[in-house]
Amino acid sequence: MHRFKDLEIWKKSRLFCSTIYEITPSFPESEKFGLTNQLRRAAVSIPSNIAEGSSRLSNKDFSRFLQITLGSAYEIETQLLIAFDLKLINDGELNTLLKELNAIVKMTSKFKSTLKV
Repeated sequence: MHRFKDLEIWKKSRLFCSTIYEITPSFPESEKFGLTNQLRRAAVSIPSNIAEGSSRLSNKDFSRFLQITLGSAYEIETQLLIAFDLKLINDGELNTLLKELNAIVKMTSKFKSTLKV
């Protein structure tokens, strides 16, 4: 078992989740149950899956949860690009968010590759 609260990917993804929650209130009310909800759910999924996976007794199980984490990250990337296309976020916001997200993806992939399964 791993102590998820000690993992940098968990800390970074938790902060990223807060950032998503900070930007989505500016989205139109019509997106409350659409893009806003999807972005928030996927963002919450990243640190949640890291935490849940860390409780598993085998690295193989933890690795599977990290793969789900990566899937959520790519889902967020797509949703952010759509938000940009719809002019819900600007170029600067998009670039900042994608940079943060890319760092999480790289850290998660690297960590996943170190697990002996």
